[in-house]
Amino acid sequence: MSDEENRSHEHTSLGDMYKDYFVLYSSYVILERAVPHLLDGLKPVQRRILHAMRNIDDGRYTKVANIVGDTIKYHPHGDAAIKDAIVGLGQKELLIDTQGNWGNVLTGDPAAAARYIEARLTPFALEIAFNPKTTDWTLSYDTRNKEPVTLPVKFPLLLAQGAEGIAVGLACKILPHNFNELLDACIAALRKQPFELLPDFPTGGVLDASDYRDGLRGGRLRVRAKISIEKNRQLRITEVPFGVTTKSLAESIVSANEKGKIKITKVEDYTAATADIVVQLPTGIDPENARDALFAFTDCEVSISPNACVIREDKPAFIGVSEILKACAFRTRDLLEMELQIRLGELQDKWHFSSLEKIFIENRIYRDIEECTTWEAVIEAIDTGLEPFKKLLRREVTRDDIIRLTEIKIKRISKYDSFRADEEIKGYENEIDEVEKNLRNLTRYSVRYFEGLKKKYGKGRDRRTELREFEAVNRSQVVAITETLYLDRKNGFAGWGLKKEEVIAKCSRLDDVLTILSDGKMQVSKISEKAFVGKRPQHIAIFRKDEEKIYSIIYREGRDGPILAKRFRIGGVTRDKEYSLTKGGAGTRILYFAVHDSEEESAANMVVVHMKAALRLRNLSRPFQFGEIAIKGRGVRGNVVTKHAVDRIVRAPKDSKEVE
Repeated sequence: MSDEENRSHEHTSLGDMYKDYFVLYSSYVILERAVPHLLDGLKPVQRRILHAMRNIDDGRYTKVANIVGDTIKYHPHGDAAIKDAIVGLGQKELLIDTQGNWGNVLTGDPAAAARYIEARLTPFALEIAFNPKTTDWTLSYDTRNKEPVTLPVKFPLLLAQGAEGIAVGLACKILPHNFNELLDACIAALRKQPFELLPDFPTGGVLDASDYRDGLRGGRLRVRAKISIEKNRQLRITEVPFGVTTKSLAESIVSANEKGKIKITKVEDYTAATADIVVQLPTGIDPENARDALFAFTDCEVSISPNACVIREDKPAFIGVSEILKACAFRTRDLLEMELQIRLGELQDKWHFSSLEKIFIENRIYRDIEECTTWEAVIEAIDTGLEPFKKLLRREVTRDDIIRLTEIKIKRISKYDSFRADEEIKGYENEIDEVEKNLRNLTRYSVRYFEGLKKKYGKGRDRRTELREFEAVNRSQVVAITETLYLDRKNGFAGWGLKKEEVIAKCSRLDDVLTILSDGKMQVSKISEKAFVGKRPQHIAIFRKDEEKIYSIIYREGRDGPILAKRFRIGGVTRDKEYSLTKGGAGTRILYFAVHDSEEESAANMVVVHMKAALRLRNLSRPFQFGEIAIKGRGVRGNVVTKHAVDRIVRAPKDSKEVE
């Protein structure tokens, strides 16, 4: 019975079977598709692409369609997915040298078809990513080929390229960093010195990384376009935020203008090799305010949430970019040590056989086998002839060594040059000494390796993204005030489209409207052209959260209940949700309402409460000052003013915006 059949018999229910299959599927997506590996910084499709390109590499460009075909031998997915992954690698301009139309990351234009574009590995890729002697191999999905478990990458490739992927139950978003800064950080990590890594984007822009949190979950970056103010009422955008194309940026500006959030007359996109978008402003618009509005309402400013997730020891792990960098730096040191050990073994073997060959020829030991009649006699005769000289060698003479001596041709023996042999052996000895010295000083050797990469490939890779902290733009302060809020008090409608009705306030199409009805019901809703808010509202105004207004009311609880007063702030609200400012039931009515801009104004507010005539009631009026009661939440019941029926309430003195 197969493993799959055994597994199916283990399931006690259909639910268990689906749970088991879901776990298998999610593990496959995480490990084999969406999340990069810590050791080489590559997803499986990227690793297989590079492996296929190395196998066919001859220094010339190869059609991407051919690379796709070779990659399918290792990657059991569609050719379109492989082609997209190749284009993604090529656009990073690090591992793949491209030729043809590979699209444009600035404009978002796609690459040409795979049959029209060509690629080859860069010298940098050939130097840092491949060494079959230090590679762990596994069989491909169909067992016909071998593929690397991970490539022996000697560079923090994951942080240089960045990575993004969505798996089952988790996501990965690692941002790209500067090439030279990564090498400097590797050197600092090997020397156990402090370092800091912040993203650097190929599209440039201005980055506020004050809340980066080392790329872990919960961190946040804010990236802005570079916008300059020019003459003739123009704003010019020369760099765009990461992940935003000039096309989508221009569309977001047009959309914000159509929604009334900003005021512009025209957007022109002249992008070619670099971003170049010109925004024309109408007369009378302040350019600095318009620039802030672009940051507030368009893709000229974006927020990015990193999430550094990698495969480590066959499991997903959430680790910061500093830890990733250290792991890559020390992984490089380990790979360099492996290469040195392999090189040392090769040199020692070459020295050993060259020395053995010199002894064999110069001492004419080959003549000892002339009388031998069997193979074993030949081996024994050579071994006996070498016996006096074995102490000159660095390791034991094996049977394989002797067999190699027997394979030396007569022509080589006759033309043997002892002086040249001595020079060759001396060269091996010098190389062995150098390798052993590097092994003893491995950290220094690794530092020199990183310095060599920077010197060789770091030219022209300066930081593109400017690092700068900046304040968030207050949207309410920069939004274009293009509308007026009107109120049809009789029928209960409000909006910017009621041109012939009562004017409430100037506003924008982003504003919210606060409505308080006479029964104490309150609601905050999005402003619109025309919306029903309730007939004859007690209060209607533009609602802004940052305005700390103090509201004062006196209301009757129910039809015959006591008269209560309260002061409150509205605080946080949910749009379109109805709130009650009173505790009364049917018949509850607000008798007095006032709103003030400060606590002092509110506390100084005084009213006179006139009560209806009643038996044994001598004093029919009493003053009430709102400063006598504390400011509380909007949901409190309030303080009792009187239990008698009230005829009217008048303000005294006249120093507030009361509504009687």
